[in-house]
Amino acid sequence: MKLPLYWLDAFSSRQFHGNPAAVVPLDRWLDERTMQSIAAENNLAETAFVVREPAGWHIRWFTPTVEMDLCGHATLASAHVVFEKLDPAAPSVTFASKSGPLVVTREGDRLCLEFPSRPARPCEPPALMIEGLGIRPRETYLASDLLAVFDHEDQVRAIIPKLDRLAAIEEARGVIVTAPGTDVDFVSRFFAPKVGVDEDPVTGSAHCTLIPYWAGKLGRTTLRARQISPRGGELWCELRGDRVRMAGEVAPYLEGTITIPSA
Repeated sequence: MKLPLYWLDAFSSRQFHGNPAAVVPLDRWLDERTMQSIAAENNLAETAFVVREPAGWHIRWFTPTVEMDLCGHATLASAHVVFEKLDPAAPSVTFASKSGPLVVTREGDRLCLEFPSRPARPCEPPALMIEGLGIRPRETYLASDLLAVFDHEDQVRAIIPKLDRLAAIEEARGVIVTAPGTDVDFVSRFFAPKVGVDEDPVTGSAHCTLIPYWAGKLGRTTLRARQISPRGGELWCELRGDRVRMAGEVAPYLEGTITIPSA
């Protein structure tokens, strides 16, 4: 069995920046073990599998170790593949997913995701998080991930995480660290060693929590964000009630074929 494979850098207009994702279009779903094995072999933060169904498209995401319930950058990459390769006439694409319908629209050179908002509630910082980050945040919140808020962008850049400590945190999937930006509204980084991603270059799902937080702090619903991982990425964000919108660019990198041996 031969499967097409697309490798794209999401949330960047340039190759070797943003967040790399693999996209594998399927005629029908493979068994979960095979999809997980493909994702492990790709060894990217996320591999997305998409299937065209009578009602539209369906998407699933896998890290090298687990299936996820939501992923922004691989959805952005998948939409690019749909628009450029699979359905060029489509003005938008809606993916059915474990987190409900996810809409992606064209906006000039950018693609815009519409995702569910995931506001966080205040909490005490877990000891393992403080140990893992090496610094106590000014504020800590909890949604699907822990959100650690700092005063300055330089503090976020300087963090050298102890990944074994962060992987042992039971309360959350991963840890988002954030601060006001110097030339954008806010910056962030995201660590998720618990699910096989030590530091994610650009994380759409983390912005489902970041956008409502910073919209509340800054008193604005339209925001500019930058994830300051070593690869880096840019996001144009908007809070719309219980939904968030994230726009970014995509840079194609590779097209190939996966060969799956017959059982």
